[in-house]
Amino acid sequence: GVATMTVKRRCHGRNKKGRGHVNRVRCVSTGKAIPKDKAIKRFIVRNIVEASALRDIRESSCIEGYQLPKIYIKQFYSIEAAIHQRIVRVRSRELRRSREPPQRNRPAFTPREGAAAGGAGGPPKPAAPVGA
Repeated sequence: GVATMTVKRRCHGRNKKGRGHVNRVRCVSTGKAIPKDKAIKRFIVRNIVEASALRDIRESSCIEGYQLPKIYIKQFYSIEAAIHQRIVRVRSRELRRSREPPQRNRPAFTPREGAAAGGAGGPPKPAAPVGA
């Protein structure tokens, strides 16, 4: 038979699948133009005011219980920048197969009594055995 080349990732490092060409986006960190499907995407929701100044503003506000606006940013990183800034990590051959998102730690959020506890996340599946 024909010897097939080994492939490091089943998606070849992007999420294109039959599109042929994808528009490029600029990396937030380096300004490098990278294909949108290859870029590492992070959606950041942050208070416009950082936590230290939040209390002062709450106290000096004339409106009781005023909800401060949040800032919503969609950020794209090139692979190099994301690895360098530790947004993503290099994973072993077995761990590269795992498609589930990493464990999120949200200390501020406590689930209400009516909500279903631990929805889609669940405990991580055990890694594939080395012999596989």
